[in-house]
Amino acid sequence: MKSNDIPKISRRSFLKTSAGVLAASGLSLPKKVHAGEAGQLATLIDLSLCDGCPDMAVPACVSACKTLNRDTIPPVADPIPVPWPRKTVEDWSRKREVFNRLTPYNFLYLHRAEVEQDGEPKTLFVPRRCMHCDNPACATICPFSANHKHANGAVVIDQELCFGGAKCKTVCPWEIPQRQSGVGIYMHVLPDYMGNGVMYKCDLCNERLGQGKKPGCIDACPQKAMLIGPRQEIVALAEERARNMNGHIYGKTENGGTSTLYVSPVSFELINKTMKKEPGRPDMKPGVERQMAGTDAIGKAVLAAPALGVAAGVAGAFKWLADRKSRLTEGEKKDG
Repeated sequence: MKSNDIPKISRRSFLKTSAGVLAASGLSLPKKVHAGEAGQLATLIDLSLCDGCPDMAVPACVSACKTLNRDTIPPVADPIPVPWPRKTVEDWSRKREVFNRLTPYNFLYLHRAEVEQDGEPKTLFVPRRCMHCDNPACATICPFSANHKHANGAVVIDQELCFGGAKCKTVCPWEIPQRQSGVGIYMHVLPDYMGNGVMYKCDLCNERLGQGKKPGCIDACPQKAMLIGPRQEIVALAEERARNMNGHIYGKTENGGTSTLYVSPVSFELINKTMKKEPGRPDMKPGVERQMAGTDAIGKAVLAAPALGVAAGVAGAFKWLADRKSRLTEGEKKDG
């Protein structure tokens, strides 16, 4: 066997090894996913200001997001293994330029809403991306602890731990995360039987936030329709703007509250009527409840269970193996 080859792992040996892998991996049990108030940020999207960038082929916020994240996804396997027994593959690697819906390569898109209010026609443009919920079910349910709510408010999927099982998408009322098959840690484990890629979505430019920078979409908006700041200040500003325009707020209570707030001069009931919920195009149903609201206690018990800790440990161990393969490959290139 070559030094840069990872040995094939059978399902039997995987299950046999998993019980002891937690301690070896150094991975602890998932942390509490509900973010504390200290240091938490929120974003405000003012629909009275967004004009859809009519002079641009691609809206400025969408273009900035695509540019910043163009190298996020590593090269996709060719061919992509067809997982058993699901036999489904989701591949957007040849449709990277799509920008009118959410995809693994497009974390933000604009919905055009044609509405009539008080007998007057109005056109609104609605930027749609991850809502960065205050208590995200997607982070609670992830069996490999690949999804986290950070103290700054960002909900981030760790692509080096994600197996692409899409449970995060299932519990998201807007079905925001999108899957790209043929990438991720499962390709180093059992690509024919375990996993199906990596889930991708807006991470609020978490790395940029760590560098003291604004998210790319907010920096790029020519109308300053997007703002970011301390959560309490953003909530107060959203309420003030809504009062001044006799308007409405979305995100303050939806799904248990989110770190993304919208203000609009038009009711979100009317806006939602212009939306047809379909893959990659979420709706904006007002008052949507958190799907796991009645099962949080069960979810927390599951997260504390040794089996899940083992699962997280297994993911950590295979991540180490994948990193080792990469290091060995780089070493051979240098030696050559």
